[in-house]
Amino acid sequence: MEYWDIYDSSRRRTGRRMKRNDWILKDGEYHLSVLGGIVRPGDGRFLITRRKMDKAWAPGWWEISGGAVQAGEESREAVLREIREETGLDVSDCPGRLVLTYHRENPGQGDNYFVDVYLFEKEFSEKDIHIQLSETTDFRIASPEEIRQIADQGIFLHYDSIKKIFLTPPEELIADGKEGE
Repeated sequence: MEYWDIYDSSRRRTGRRMKRNDWILKDGEYHLSVLGGIVRPGDGRFLITRRKMDKAWAPGWWEISGGAVQAGEESREAVLREIREETGLDVSDCPGRLVLTYHRENPGQGDNYFVDVYLFEKEFSEKDIHIQLSETTDFRIASPEEIRQIADQGIFLHYDSIKKIFLTPPEELIADGKEGE
C-alpha cells in the first residue's frame, strides 16, 4: 500500500498520512506531487509522454513525467524516481533543479495539492526511452512549439501551470542559483 504525507497550508508535514488516491484531505490540507521536465541541451526538445486511455483522470493526454511524493520521501527523490519509472532515464547526475512550485485548492473534494516542477538537461535519443507501459502508451521528443500546439488542443496536462519550463531558455532556469526562484 502506498501512503502520502499530509501537509498544512505552509507546506509542513502534519505527521499524518493518507492512502494513495484516498481523497480525505480537509480544506487547508495538501499532498505533494512532482513533475520533471527533461530537455535535450543540443536542440531544446523535451521528452513528453502520453497517458494511458484507462486512466481515471486525463486519459490520453500528453504530459511530462511526474507523480505523488510518497510518505517520508523528499521532493527531489520523488521526481528522480518518477522519471526513471516512467521513462527509463536516470537524471540524477544531470544539470537540473526545482524551477517552480504551484498549488491547487479543490474545496470540499479532499484533493488539495502542491506541485514541485523540476527541469533537467540530458542528452538522450529515442532508443534510450523505455516507457512504463502501465502508465503511458507513447512518447515524443517535442519542441516547445509542438507542445504548445498540443496544449492548444486541450490535451497537455498542467500546461498553463508549467509553460514557463517550455518558454524560458533552459540555461536560464537551470543556471546556478536558489532552487524555485
